[in-house]
Amino acid sequence: MEFSKGHGTENDFVVLPDPDGSLDLTPERVAALCDRRRGLGADGVLRVVRWAALGDGPPPEPGVEWFMDYRNGDGSLAEMCGNGVRVYARYLAHRGWLTGDELPLGTRGGVRTVRIEGDEVSVDMGHAAVGESSTASIDGVAFPGVAVDVGNPHLACVTEVPVDHLDLTRPPGHDPALFPHGVNVEFVTPLHDDEITMRVHERGVGETRSCGTGTVAAVVAALRHAGRDTGTVGVSTPGGRLRVTVTDTTTVLHGPAVLVAHGDLDWESLA
Repeated sequence: MEFSKGHGTENDFVVLPDPDGSLDLTPERVAALCDRRRGLGADGVLRVVRWAALGDGPPPEPGVEWFMDYRNGDGSLAEMCGNGVRVYARYLAHRGWLTGDELPLGTRGGVRTVRIEGDEVSVDMGHAAVGESSTASIDGVAFPGVAVDVGNPHLACVTEVPVDHLDLTRPPGHDPALFPHGVNVEFVTPLHDDEITMRVHERGVGETRSCGTGTVAAVVAALRHAGRDTGTVGVSTPGGRLRVTVTDTTTVLHGPAVLVAHGDLDWESLA
């Protein structure tokens, strides 16, 4: 079985080419692949499949050939992954399956348009919907935040507490009534000179070095906290720097997407 390994600001993925949808990608196999001791190690798996061959999921849309079938590191399905979709586009370009510099990709969070921009890949993430106010908790301390839907659920908490002091080895507490299927939680510094710093705990994964959708949610929350609705903001994550543009109608995520390895794996050993 072919594989590639890639990352976007150290948010890393195993990429599995499966154009015709023949892989039996069980949650157990995904978890084994992502295990950093007995597998290849990753935050998630990107299955590269033609939308018409997906088998399960939303019905194909006209003119959209490829679908990003994304799985979290624990094997669960995820609606969207901003860093993942950029790595996916880089892989399509590597294989010669991307014609031109721009194309639409199907995801469980909707169609996303990606563009190759030299060393960077940008993705139009669509409108980020701001929801209810809520809180995340760490060791009994509550952090006020706001729900942000970026195709998947986020709780972005702008805080004056230095984010590098927070213990994210365990999932932060959240309101299960507001987030019945779990939530990605971001801790974000206030906006300063159009820059923020953030850390993120992803549902089904744990703390990751970066998170594309989380970066968008963090910028939307930081702008809102500063009394603004739009702008371009640089985001420092433990894995590197990203950039997000928020307009009245959409959001765009810009950043590096790198393929670091290609090889073969013993598929049956992951059964």
